[in-house]
Amino acid sequence: MAQQKVILTQEKPGLGSAGDVVDVRNGYARNYLIPRGEAVRWTAGAQQQVEELRANTAARSARSLEAAQAQAAQLAEAPIQVQMQAGSTGRLFGSVTTSAIADAVADAGKGDVDRRSIIGAGDIRALGTYQIQIRLHEDVLAEVKLSVVPAPKK
Repeated sequence: MAQQKVILTQEKPGLGSAGDVVDVRNGYARNYLIPRGEAVRWTAGAQQQVEELRANTAARSARSLEAAQAQAAQLAEAPIQVQMQAGSTGRLFGSVTTSAIADAVADAGKGDVDRRSIIGAGDIRALGTYQIQIRLHEDVLAEVKLSVVPAPKK
């Protein structure tokens, strides 16, 4: 069976991750991987570009890891405060959303946080202090105290 070397451009389960050089059958490469943009044919020039891309990605990842660790330390210093409308019993009118938490983090001057990276804020429906987690980087998970306080009456 004829094999062909290709360089994967994105992760493919069971085959490899982006930048890996793999041997696949000609038909699989020609009819599936290459037309979908999931791989390119292997050449010496393409291999050199992949090496440079990996070096740049590793350097960028190291810089973002340091920045994420610094932001995690900053988030752990003081609780983040979110103001929500609440009844007399302390029950919220609605719940605290991840968007509200991300906005509160930005308002507190602790950097920008993607709302999809906030973990453990699903069922906050009462005033109080809560522990939530924010994934700042694939290797950094920040523990944050969230203080839900009543908003001033209108």
